[in-house]
Formats: sequence, structure tokens, C-alpha cells
Amino acid sequence: MAEASFSVEEQIEILRRGTAEIISEAELADKLRRARAEGRPLRVKLGLDPSAPDIHLGHTVVLRKLRQFQDLGHQVFCLIGDFTGRIGDPSGKSETRKQLSEEEIRANAATYERQVFKILDPERTTIECNSKWLAPMDFAQVIHLAAKATLARMLERDDFAKRHREGRPIHLHEFFYPLMQGYDSVALRADVELGGTDQTFNLMMARQIQREFGQEPEVAVITPIIEGLDGVQKMSKSLSNYIGIDEPPSEMYGKTMSIPDALITRYLEHFTGVPMAEIRRMAADMAAGRLNPRDAKMRLAREIVALYHGADAARRAEEDFVRRFRQGELPEEIEEVAIPAGELDGGRMWLPRLLQRCNLAASTSEARRKVVEGAVRVDGQRAGDPEAAVAVADGMVLQVGKRRVARVRLR
Repeated sequence: MAEASFSVEEQIEILRRGTAEIISEAELADKLRRARAEGRPLRVKLGLDPSAPDIHLGHTVVLRKLRQFQDLGHQVFCLIGDFTGRIGDPSGKSETRKQLSEEEIRANAATYERQVFKILDPERTTIECNSKWLAPMDFAQVIHLAAKATLARMLERDDFAKRHREGRPIHLHEFFYPLMQGYDSVALRADVELGGTDQTFNLMMARQIQREFGQEPEVAVITPIIEGLDGVQKMSKSLSNYIGIDEPPSEMYGKTMSIPDALITRYLEHFTGVPMAEIRRMAADMAAGRLNPRDAKMRLAREIVALYHGADAARRAEEDFVRRFRQGELPEEIEEVAIPAGELDGGRMWLPRLLQRCNLAASTSEARRKVVEGAVRVDGQRAGDPEAAVAVADGMVLQVGKRRVARVRLR
């Protein structure tokens, strides 16, 4: 698909899908018209924080939006914040972020580059590091940049304002993060920048900094933060409620099948390419009882696995799931047991204790005996070590014998 094949209005309609806000659509339409008249692509920027290199489906919302820009003929810049990573983005944080070492940043950046090309077109993607222009700045240039914003403006940001009200420390270097992110847009001459709703302040600051440096402000395309497998908190590796894009097909499929029914259409919209008209029909059919949510969820799981592993892998994952969950090995309705993350030790729990905690054994002694007997399965795999401390993941399924089954929900 190429930009010339679509009118400006059609491009806006495509890009509008799955966004929380576009600031502003009128500006984006104007940029698209001028870019077409001048025969050039828009320069579309996404900043990547190198502190969390493992990409999960939550991250793919903005990456898939970038791919839409690419498919419309525009040029994407993935900016690795190797210099800003030394500060740590304070967005949404109640305390100062840990500063990363250069070694950590380099390792994380390399991991990012490998993963993003599962979604982006390498031919239309430029990878940049902001140390290229930030590291050479002298102190006079830093002062000049700092003069572009006021303390009052910085304290408009919710996380800074909250910490200020509560008397918790805000270190001066943290104020430089949005300034530096804004200067990144100046250096790249960005027409558009993408980010999640937690980045709204930084995106607005970038628009201000571009104006201060005599550039036309970029359009901010803001994407929502999507709930994880628990349906409550945002998808996050630290909360163990995520689906990683590097996970095996059967793991991705099984995790998708564990989501609450209320998330089906939201996941279809943000994580797949299923047309919105079809998603709306599926939602109406589920509401009217014409479509079993389980079947809609299976469609969702197939779509997600196929995106990252191919159609054949998706088919095999589904066959495996049907064999295990729908042909007598496991019941379709599984009791869910909430376990606070605080009960875990480094994300793990002694298996007999976990079985007792999930009401699958009356005592740890009984649980140990069941493990030794070979009657215990963890996510379909037989457990053989009664002393094992297992990694507890949201949605994992525990089974003792054929009839006692529980699904873990981390809280």
C-alpha cells in the first residue's frame, strides 16, 4: 500500500483507528496535503526507552501505528533514548527513576532493534540514538535549552505536581527529560510523534520546543495504554500480566484465551488487523448471544499468534489448545484464584504451597504427595519435583488429577 493510493481523508481514517487522541487532526491533514504536493514522506518519530527491552503486546499498539504510517508511504524514525536513558523517564513514576549504565543501554537497544522489525518495515525505518546530538552539547547550549520552559510549566505534569504536593523529592535533572525529548524532535525535524497517553506531557513539550527553535510543531498521535491479562492493570512484565511477542506460539495462544471476555474487542482493535466493521459485528453478536465469547477469543488468539509466528504456527497452537482444554483434558470453566504478588519470592512460590494456596490440596504434605505421584501439571506440563519453586505467571493453569483445576490471577 502506498500513500498515493489513498486520499488524505482515507489516510486520516486509517490512522485514527486505535488512537486515544490526535493533536490535531486538522494539522495532520494539512501536513499530509503538503507532503503529497511536495512529493515527500512525513517524518514520523517514536522514542524508545531503553530501560525495558522486552517488547510485549502493550508496546505493539504504538509500533503497529508506526507500521500504518509506513504502509501509507511515510518515513519512520525509531529513536533509542540512549542519552535520555541516563536520566530515566519519570513519566507516571512516584519517585526518581534509576539511571542506566552505558552497558545496560547498549544491550537493551540491541534487543529493541531485533524485536521492532517483527512489526516495522526495515526499508522505511531509520534507527537513531539521541546521544548523537545530545552528548556533544556544551553547557551554554544546555542553558539555552533550559530557557525554553518554565518551572510552572513543568509542574503542570501530574507526576511532578503530585510529588511536589506531597513533599517528595524531584531532582533537577528530571526536568531535563521532557526538554531533551523535545529537542530530539528538533534534531529529527519530526512532522509527527507517537506515544502512549502517559507521554502526553512530553509530546506537548516537544511541540513547544520545536516552536521555540523556529520549527513547525509536530502532530502528536497518542495511543491508549492497554490492560493486561487481568483486565485491570496496564500490561506490564513486572506485573506478569503480559504476552511477549517472542513467546512460543502455544504460550501466546493460551495466555490470550485466559483474558476476561470484556477485553476481546479491545484486543482485536489494538493488537490485530481485523477490520473495525468486523470487530463491531463480533461485539454485537456476542452481546446478542449469537457468538460465544470463547469462539471470538479463539479468533483473537489465532490472529495474534499468526502475526508473530505465522499462520501454520497459529493453527498448531489452536489444535494443541483444543486438544488440552476442549477434549476432556481440562474443563472450559476453570476456577480463578487471586494471589497477591507480595506473596511471591522473586516471582516464585514453592509448588506444594502454591497448590494449597489454589485450593488444590488440603495441605502442603498432600500437595507434595500428589507431585511425587505424578498427578500435578503446571500449564499442561507434568511437575516432578516436590521441592520446586515455580515461576508464577498470571493465567497459569494448575491441575491435580483430572478434576481439580485452577487458574492463577496475580493481583
